[in-house]
Amino acid sequence: MGAAEVRGDTAGLEGLLREVRRQVSRESEPDAREVLDWLHRHTGADFALVAEDGGTVESSTAGFPRGILPSLAPLLARLSGGQLAAAVTQADAWNVRCEVLGVSESRAVLVAAARPVLSREAGALISHTGSVLTLLRRARDGERTWRGFQSKARQVRFGVLSALLVGEPLLARRMTTGAVPPLLEADRLRVYLLHCSPADRDRIVRAHQDPSGYHGPDLMVHCPVFKEHVICLIADNAGAQGGNRSGGRTGGRGEALRRLVRDNPGYALGVSAPHPLGGTAEAYGQAAHALAAARTMPGRVVSYEGQTTLDGVLPRGPALAWACAVLRPLGSLPKTTVDITRLLMHMPRTAVARLLDLSRNTVTAHIRRAERALGVDLADVRCRATVDLALALTKGGTACESDDPHPPGLDDLLHTEPAAAWARTFLLPLQAPQRRTLQAWIDANTDGRQAARRLGISRNTVRAHLRTAEAHLRRDLLTAGAGIHDVVHALHISTAPAA
Repeated sequence: MGAAEVRGDTAGLEGLLREVRRQVSRESEPDAREVLDWLHRHTGADFALVAEDGGTVESSTAGFPRGILPSLAPLLARLSGGQLAAAVTQADAWNVRCEVLGVSESRAVLVAAARPVLSREAGALISHTGSVLTLLRRARDGERTWRGFQSKARQVRFGVLSALLVGEPLLARRMTTGAVPPLLEADRLRVYLLHCSPADRDRIVRAHQDPSGYHGPDLMVHCPVFKEHVICLIADNAGAQGGNRSGGRTGGRGEALRRLVRDNPGYALGVSAPHPLGGTAEAYGQAAHALAAARTMPGRVVSYEGQTTLDGVLPRGPALAWACAVLRPLGSLPKTTVDITRLLMHMPRTAVARLLDLSRNTVTAHIRRAERALGVDLADVRCRATVDLALALTKGGTACESDDPHPPGLDDLLHTEPAAAWARTFLLPLQAPQRRTLQAWIDANTDGRQAARRLGISRNTVRAHLRTAEAHLRRDLLTAGAGIHDVVHALHISTAPAA
């Protein structure tokens, strides 16, 4: 096709529109090279997009004569500088047409080069294409800006969650100065833990996101540990008009999440009881327990039921004295070490590392420091259960004091009738096979393979018994393992010889 031979205006514009539709219909960014190649096929000219500096070629057709650019430098500078919008000239026997793309920060120039003189129709099609390229570039820049905003918003939401999980709502406020999420103004919150398809997480979170990057009065965060979980922090006003006892506000985000589960058979939802902002870690643990039960329930939605906890039945004075004695060594350690130790009670150390955006080696170093101070091995499930009970008794604090110079031992506290009654109630839903499996699993330090070997059954059977126990006890044992410590104490109490 000669340089001056162009198809009819209507056909050319229709082809240009088809190319634009093809570009914007795909998920990747628009490709200027494909548009330039299309324009080359319809005009016979070769094209280049030259950056504002006048020397950098952003994209071009294969046959574009780059050797002419040095001689065009003064003209390109005037175009990029806003002194001209378009120009026609010659360079080394090439007929050149230049048009500026955009009128703001990015003022790239579309350069057309052809041996014959470009026809009026070719010039019109080049101008139309230049306008389209401007729009595509703006769309590309807008897409990049939008992605950058989404990434930053996600990081801020994650930072708020991390601060709340270590009991620091004031830190969360300082992190978001100037754009404090409404959630941090709430007195209480519930954690809704949604199990969904990993491919659906972005869509779900974006569907509820507001222009500020939050979710109205709530917050939805990608779980950093489990790719199929969305952690939803929902402001609770159950005591206010319009609230309800099973999940906070009537309607709103909580009801939307329930509808998602109802409409998607593979989804499940665990809901915590209401907690103050500083109790977010406890709320998350409750939601994890509820989710473990929800996966086996017909409706796949379970709200955490306020069960009596072991720390709530032990004699307050002696139990607090014991807990203070256990935790006193942590008082001399850095706060980061204490925070990591607290989180370790609710999730594996790899999860703690991801949650705090620390390396596993750093987390391990903090844990070893805590182990040396406490004189325990936190890799041992029974040791973790002991520390967890002490933290529960002190409400997560370590700077507690007790007037008792001779605190009791843990066995003295557990070998009491209130503790025995708690253990009987806790283990009551279990049948003998599940109880034996749980005991062997704890004895094997939660190693399923070793527990299977001791019991003479398959590892899959062990896992099936544990899943059944999760549902009956409404405790998470296998995902984050937040419910293991209750099992440790209940089995210990139930197997202890009578006093």
